[in-house]
Amino acid sequence: MTKQMEPILKVRGLKTHFDVTKGLFAKKQIVKAVDGISFDVYPNETFGLVGESGCGKSTLGRTIVKLYDPVEGSIEFQGKDVLNLKAGEMKQFHKDMQMIFQDPYASLNPRMTIGEIIAEPMVIHQMYATDTQREAQVVELLKVVGLRPDHIRRYPYEFSGGQRQRIGIARSLALDPKFIVCDEPISALDVSIQAQIVNLLENIKSKLGISYLFIAHDLSMVKHISDRIGVMYLGKMVECGPSNAVYHEPLHPYTTALLSAIPIPDPKIAKSRERIMLEGEIPSPINVPDGCPFNTRCPKATKRCKEETPSPIQVGSRQVSCFLYER
Repeated sequence: MTKQMEPILKVRGLKTHFDVTKGLFAKKQIVKAVDGISFDVYPNETFGLVGESGCGKSTLGRTIVKLYDPVEGSIEFQGKDVLNLKAGEMKQFHKDMQMIFQDPYASLNPRMTIGEIIAEPMVIHQMYATDTQREAQVVELLKVVGLRPDHIRRYPYEFSGGQRQRIGIARSLALDPKFIVCDEPISALDVSIQAQIVNLLENIKSKLGISYLFIAHDLSMVKHISDRIGVMYLGKMVECGPSNAVYHEPLHPYTTALLSAIPIPDPKIAKSRERIMLEGEIPSPINVPDGCPFNTRCPKATKRCKEETPSPIQVGSRQVSCFLYER
Protein backbone atom coordinates (compact mmCIF):
# COMPACT_ATOMS: atom_id res chain seq x y z
CA MET A 1 0.00 0.00 0.00
CA THR A 2 1.47 3.34 -1.10
CA LYS A 3 0.23 6.74 -0.13
CA GLN A 4 0.36 7.78 -3.81
CA MET A 5 -2.80 5.72 -4.34
CA GLU A 6 -6.18 7.38 -4.25
CA PRO A 7 -8.13 6.32 -1.15
CA ILE A 8 -10.94 3.84 -1.75
CA LEU A 9 -12.82 5.55 1.11
CA LYS A 10 -12.74 9.20 2.15
CA VAL A 11 -14.64 10.35 5.23
CA ARG A 12 -14.71 14.07 6.00
CA GLY A 13 -16.30 15.84 8.99
CA LEU A 14 -18.82 13.05 9.53
CA LYS A 15 -21.43 13.61 12.23
CA THR A 16 -24.16 11.14 13.24
CA HIS A 17 -26.49 12.40 15.99
CA PHE A 18 -29.58 10.81 17.53
CA ASP A 19 -32.51 12.62 19.11
CA VAL A 20 -33.30 10.79 22.38
CA THR A 21 -35.70 13.37 23.79
CA LYS A 22 -38.43 11.76 25.91
CA GLY A 23 -41.76 13.52 26.21
CA LEU A 24 -43.39 16.29 24.23
CA PHE A 25 -42.29 19.12 26.52
CA ALA A 26 -38.97 17.65 27.69
CA LYS A 27 -35.68 19.38 27.06
CA LYS A 28 -34.19 18.30 23.76
CA GLN A 29 -31.43 15.71 24.15
CA ILE A 30 -29.06 14.81 21.32
CA VAL A 31 -26.57 11.94 21.44
CA LYS A 32 -23.49 12.94 19.44
CA ALA A 33 -22.41 9.40 18.60
CA VAL A 34 -20.07 10.48 15.77
CA ASP A 35 -18.96 14.09 15.97
CA GLY A 36 -16.69 15.31 13.19
CA ILE A 37 -14.67 12.26 12.07
CA SER A 38 -12.27 12.42 9.11
CA PHE A 39 -10.01 9.65 7.75
CA ASP A 40 -9.02 7.75 4.59
CA VAL A 41 -8.76 4.05 3.79
CA TYR A 42 -6.56 2.96 0.88
CA PRO A 43 -6.96 -0.05 -1.46
CA ASN A 44 -5.90 -3.37 0.12
CA GLU A 45 -5.50 -1.66 3.51
CA THR A 46 -6.91 -2.52 6.93
CA PHE A 47 -7.83 0.55 8.94
CA GLY A 48 -8.34 -0.34 12.61
CA LEU A 49 -10.74 1.63 14.81
CA VAL A 50 -10.47 1.31 18.59
CA GLY A 51 -11.96 2.90 21.69
CA GLU A 52 -14.06 2.18 24.75
CA SER A 53 -17.60 0.87 24.49
CA GLY A 54 -19.97 3.69 23.61
CA CYS A 55 -17.37 5.87 21.87
CA GLY A 56 -19.20 5.67 18.51
CA LYS A 57 -17.12 3.07 16.63
CA SER A 58 -20.03 0.88 15.51
CA THR A 59 -22.19 3.91 14.70
CA LEU A 60 -19.41 5.19 12.43
CA GLY A 61 -19.21 1.84 10.64
CA ARG A 62 -22.97 1.64 10.20
CA THR A 63 -23.08 5.21 8.91
CA ILE A 64 -20.45 4.39 6.28
CA VAL A 65 -22.55 1.48 4.94
CA LYS A 66 -25.64 3.75 5.05
CA LEU A 67 -27.52 1.94 7.80
CA TYR A 68 -27.60 5.34 9.56
CA ASP A 69 -27.89 8.76 7.96
CA PRO A 70 -25.36 11.40 9.06
CA VAL A 71 -26.44 14.94 9.92
CA GLU A 72 -23.28 16.47 8.45
CA GLY A 73 -20.12 15.57 6.54
CA SER A 74 -19.30 13.51 3.47
CA ILE A 75 -18.48 9.91 2.54
CA GLU A 76 -16.72 9.22 -0.75
CA PHE A 77 -16.33 5.61 -1.89
CA GLN A 78 -14.45 4.73 -5.08
CA GLY A 79 -14.64 8.37 -6.14
CA LYS A 80 -18.42 8.72 -5.69
CA ASP A 81 -20.39 10.71 -3.12
CA VAL A 82 -22.16 7.99 -1.10
CA LEU A 83 -24.72 10.38 0.41
CA ASN A 84 -26.03 11.44 -3.02
CA LEU A 85 -26.08 8.18 -4.98
CA LYS A 86 -28.88 7.47 -7.45
CA ALA A 87 -30.95 4.26 -7.27
CA GLY A 88 -28.80 2.33 -9.74
CA GLU A 89 -25.59 3.52 -8.14
CA MET A 90 -26.90 2.58 -4.69
CA LYS A 91 -27.32 -1.06 -5.72
CA GLN A 92 -23.71 -1.17 -6.93
CA PHE A 93 -22.56 0.52 -3.70
CA HIS A 94 -24.22 -2.17 -1.58
CA LYS A 95 -22.56 -4.81 -3.76
CA ASP A 96 -19.08 -3.32 -3.31
CA MET A 97 -19.46 -2.36 0.39
CA GLN A 98 -20.35 -5.18 2.78
CA MET A 99 -20.47 -5.63 6.56
CA ILE A 100 -19.64 -8.35 9.08
CA PHE A 101 -21.78 -7.94 12.19
CA GLN A 102 -20.71 -8.29 15.80
CA ASP A 103 -23.14 -10.97 16.99
CA PRO A 104 -22.87 -14.21 14.98
CA TYR A 105 -26.03 -15.51 16.66
CA ALA A 106 -28.35 -12.59 15.89
CA SER A 107 -27.07 -11.85 12.36
CA LEU A 108 -28.17 -15.17 10.78
CA ASN A 109 -31.80 -16.04 9.99
CA PRO A 110 -32.59 -19.22 12.00
CA ARG A 111 -35.25 -20.29 9.48
CA MET A 112 -32.85 -20.42 6.54
CA THR A 113 -30.20 -22.99 5.73
CA ILE A 114 -26.59 -21.87 5.46
CA GLY A 115 -26.77 -22.26 1.69
CA GLU A 116 -29.84 -20.01 1.52
CA ILE A 117 -28.23 -17.39 3.79
CA ILE A 118 -25.07 -17.12 1.69
CA ALA A 119 -26.94 -17.30 -1.65
CA GLU A 120 -29.53 -14.65 -0.72
CA PRO A 121 -27.34 -11.64 -1.74
CA MET A 122 -26.63 -13.35 -5.06
CA VAL A 123 -30.36 -13.79 -5.70
CA ILE A 124 -31.09 -10.14 -4.84
CA HIS A 125 -28.35 -8.89 -7.17
CA GLN A 126 -29.27 -11.44 -9.88
CA MET A 127 -25.83 -13.06 -9.95
CA TYR A 128 -25.44 -16.37 -11.80
CA ALA A 129 -28.04 -17.72 -14.23
CA THR A 130 -29.12 -20.86 -12.39
CA ASP A 131 -29.54 -22.22 -8.86
CA THR A 132 -26.88 -24.81 -9.64
CA GLN A 133 -24.31 -22.10 -10.41
CA ARG A 134 -25.19 -20.21 -7.23
CA GLU A 135 -24.90 -23.38 -5.15
CA ALA A 136 -21.47 -24.09 -6.61
CA GLN A 137 -20.34 -20.60 -5.63
CA VAL A 138 -21.74 -21.05 -2.10
CA VAL A 139 -19.72 -24.28 -1.77
CA GLU A 140 -16.57 -22.41 -2.86
CA LEU A 141 -17.21 -19.68 -0.28
CA LEU A 142 -17.69 -22.29 2.46
CA LYS A 143 -14.28 -23.71 1.54
CA VAL A 144 -12.72 -20.23 1.63
CA VAL A 145 -13.87 -19.66 5.22
CA GLY A 146 -12.86 -23.14 6.41
CA LEU A 147 -16.23 -24.92 6.42
CA ARG A 148 -17.24 -28.15 4.68
CA PRO A 149 -19.46 -28.34 1.56
CA ASP A 150 -22.00 -30.55 3.39
CA HIS A 151 -22.69 -27.66 5.80
CA ILE A 152 -24.76 -26.06 3.04
CA ARG A 153 -27.92 -27.94 4.13
CA ARG A 154 -27.63 -27.20 7.84
CA TYR A 155 -29.21 -24.45 9.97
CA PRO A 156 -27.44 -21.80 12.11
CA TYR A 157 -28.32 -23.48 15.44
CA GLU A 158 -26.17 -26.46 14.45
CA PHE A 159 -22.97 -24.36 14.52
CA SER A 160 -20.71 -22.89 17.19
CA GLY A 161 -20.13 -19.13 17.53
CA GLY A 162 -16.87 -19.25 15.59
CA GLN A 163 -18.47 -21.27 12.79
CA ARG A 164 -21.39 -18.84 12.62
CA GLN A 165 -19.00 -15.94 12.24
CA ARG A 166 -17.31 -17.80 9.39
CA ILE A 167 -20.75 -18.10 7.78
CA GLY A 168 -21.23 -14.35 8.23
CA ILE A 169 -17.87 -13.75 6.54
CA ALA A 170 -18.84 -16.04 3.65
CA ARG A 171 -22.09 -14.09 3.22
CA SER A 172 -20.16 -10.80 3.12
CA LEU A 173 -17.96 -12.24 0.33
CA ALA A 174 -20.90 -13.46 -1.77
CA LEU A 175 -21.03 -10.32 -3.92
CA ASP A 176 -17.24 -10.03 -4.44
CA PRO A 177 -17.00 -6.73 -2.47
CA LYS A 178 -14.16 -4.21 -2.58
CA PHE A 179 -14.57 -3.05 1.04
CA ILE A 180 -15.84 -4.73 4.22
CA VAL A 181 -16.75 -3.04 7.51
CA CYS A 182 -15.92 -5.53 10.29
CA ASP A 183 -18.01 -4.39 13.27
CA GLU A 184 -16.29 -6.05 16.24
CA PRO A 185 -16.39 -9.46 14.51
CA ILE A 186 -14.43 -11.22 17.28
CA SER A 187 -15.76 -9.64 20.49
CA ALA A 188 -18.46 -12.30 21.03
CA LEU A 189 -16.03 -15.22 20.49
CA ASP A 190 -13.66 -17.18 22.72
CA VAL A 191 -10.04 -15.98 22.72
CA SER A 192 -8.79 -19.09 20.88
CA ILE A 193 -11.41 -18.60 18.16
CA GLN A 194 -10.65 -14.87 17.86
CA ALA A 195 -7.16 -15.59 16.51
CA GLN A 196 -8.58 -18.02 13.93
CA ILE A 197 -11.08 -15.44 12.64
CA VAL A 198 -8.44 -12.69 12.47
CA ASN A 199 -6.09 -14.99 10.54
CA LEU A 200 -8.94 -15.92 8.20
CA LEU A 201 -9.66 -12.24 7.49
CA GLU A 202 -5.97 -11.61 6.79
CA ASN A 203 -5.82 -14.55 4.36
CA ILE A 204 -8.93 -13.33 2.53
CA LYS A 205 -7.46 -9.83 2.26
CA SER A 206 -4.18 -11.12 0.78
CA LYS A 207 -6.00 -13.34 -1.75
CA LEU A 208 -8.78 -10.98 -2.83
CA GLY A 209 -7.24 -7.53 -2.23
CA ILE A 210 -10.16 -6.35 -0.09
CA SER A 211 -9.96 -3.27 2.15
CA TYR A 212 -11.23 -3.46 5.74
CA LEU A 213 -12.48 -1.09 8.36
CA PHE A 214 -11.80 -3.27 11.42
CA ILE A 215 -13.66 -2.10 14.53
CA ALA A 216 -12.68 -3.48 17.96
CA HIS A 217 -11.93 -2.44 21.53
CA ASP A 218 -8.81 -4.66 21.85
CA LEU A 219 -5.88 -2.49 20.76
CA SER A 220 -3.42 -5.43 20.64
CA MET A 221 -5.66 -7.38 18.24
CA VAL A 222 -6.24 -4.29 16.10
CA LYS A 223 -2.49 -3.71 15.94
CA HIS A 224 -2.00 -7.28 14.70
CA ILE A 225 -4.37 -6.98 11.74
CA SER A 226 -4.26 -3.24 10.87
CA ASP A 227 -1.98 -1.15 8.68
CA ARG A 228 -3.17 2.06 10.36
CA ILE A 229 -5.13 2.72 13.54
CA GLY A 230 -7.62 5.41 14.55
CA VAL A 231 -8.42 5.91 18.23
CA MET A 232 -11.91 7.21 19.09
CA TYR A 233 -13.18 8.87 22.26
CA LEU A 234 -16.69 10.28 22.72
CA GLY A 235 -17.40 10.46 19.00
CA LYS A 236 -14.09 12.07 18.01
CA MET A 237 -10.86 10.72 16.52
CA VAL A 238 -8.12 11.64 19.00
CA GLU A 239 -5.19 9.90 17.27
CA CYS A 240 -4.58 8.30 13.88
CA GLY A 241 -1.46 6.81 12.32
CA PRO A 242 0.53 3.70 11.35
CA SER A 243 -0.26 0.78 13.66
CA ASN A 244 3.31 0.22 14.90
CA ALA A 245 3.78 3.89 15.74
CA VAL A 246 0.46 4.19 17.57
CA TYR A 247 1.02 0.94 19.47
CA HIS A 248 4.65 1.45 20.50
CA GLU A 249 4.81 5.26 20.84
CA PRO A 250 1.31 6.61 21.57
CA LEU A 251 0.93 10.39 21.51
CA HIS A 252 -2.51 11.09 22.97
CA PRO A 253 -2.93 10.53 26.75
CA TYR A 254 -6.04 8.43 26.05
CA THR A 255 -4.14 6.10 23.70
CA THR A 256 -1.41 5.75 26.33
CA ALA A 257 -4.02 4.77 28.94
CA LEU A 258 -5.59 2.21 26.58
CA LEU A 259 -2.22 0.58 25.95
CA SER A 260 -1.41 0.40 29.65
CA ALA A 261 -4.55 -1.70 30.20
CA ILE A 262 -3.48 -4.46 27.75
CA PRO A 263 -2.59 -7.66 29.67
CA ILE A 264 1.02 -8.88 29.31
CA PRO A 265 1.64 -12.65 29.54
CA ASP A 266 5.08 -12.22 31.19
CA PRO A 267 4.48 -11.61 34.95
CA LYS A 268 7.89 -9.93 35.45
CA ILE A 269 7.24 -7.36 32.73
CA ALA A 270 3.63 -6.91 33.85
CA LYS A 271 4.74 -6.24 37.44
CA SER A 272 7.26 -3.58 36.40
CA ARG A 273 4.87 -1.80 34.04
CA GLU A 274 2.98 1.22 35.28
CA ARG A 275 -0.79 0.97 34.82
CA ILE A 276 -2.46 4.29 34.08
CA MET A 277 -5.70 4.50 36.03
CA LEU A 278 -8.03 7.12 34.58
CA GLU A 279 -10.00 8.93 37.23
CA GLY A 280 -13.47 10.40 36.89
CA GLU A 281 -16.56 9.20 35.10
CA ILE A 282 -16.87 8.82 31.33
CA PRO A 283 -18.97 11.81 30.20
CA SER A 284 -22.34 11.16 28.61
CA PRO A 285 -22.48 11.61 24.82
CA ILE A 286 -25.61 13.68 25.51
CA ASN A 287 -23.64 16.16 27.63
CA VAL A 288 -20.19 16.25 26.10
CA PRO A 289 -17.91 18.54 28.15
CA ASP A 290 -16.66 21.82 26.71
CA GLY A 291 -13.18 21.86 25.27
CA CYS A 292 -11.33 18.59 24.74
CA PRO A 293 -13.75 15.69 25.30
CA PHE A 294 -11.07 13.86 27.32
CA ASN A 295 -10.31 16.75 29.69
CA THR A 296 -12.44 15.36 32.56
CA ARG A 297 -10.23 12.25 32.81
CA CYS A 298 -6.90 13.40 31.37
CA PRO A 299 -3.97 13.55 33.86
CA LYS A 300 -2.32 16.25 31.72
CA ALA A 301 -5.37 18.51 31.25
CA THR A 302 -4.89 22.27 31.61
CA LYS A 303 -7.32 25.15 31.83
CA ARG A 304 -7.12 25.58 28.07
CA CYS A 305 -8.20 21.94 27.55
CA LYS A 306 -11.45 22.74 29.39
CA GLU A 307 -12.18 25.79 27.25
CA GLU A 308 -10.98 25.00 23.72
CA THR A 309 -11.40 21.96 21.47
CA PRO A 310 -8.06 20.88 19.94
CA SER A 311 -7.82 20.49 16.18
CA PRO A 312 -5.90 17.57 14.61
CA ILE A 313 -2.16 18.26 14.51
CA GLN A 314 0.24 16.49 12.15
CA VAL A 315 3.12 14.89 14.08
CA GLY A 316 5.30 12.95 11.64
CA SER A 317 3.13 10.26 10.04
CA ARG A 318 0.34 10.73 12.58
CA GLN A 319 -2.47 13.07 13.49
CA VAL A 320 -3.28 13.79 17.13
CA SER A 321 -5.88 16.09 18.66
CA CYS A 322 -4.01 17.40 21.69
CA PHE A 323 -2.58 20.78 22.68
CA LEU A 324 0.60 19.06 24.00
CA TYR A 325 1.89 18.81 20.44
CA GLU A 326 1.36 22.39 19.30
CA ARG A 327 4.56 24.07 18.18
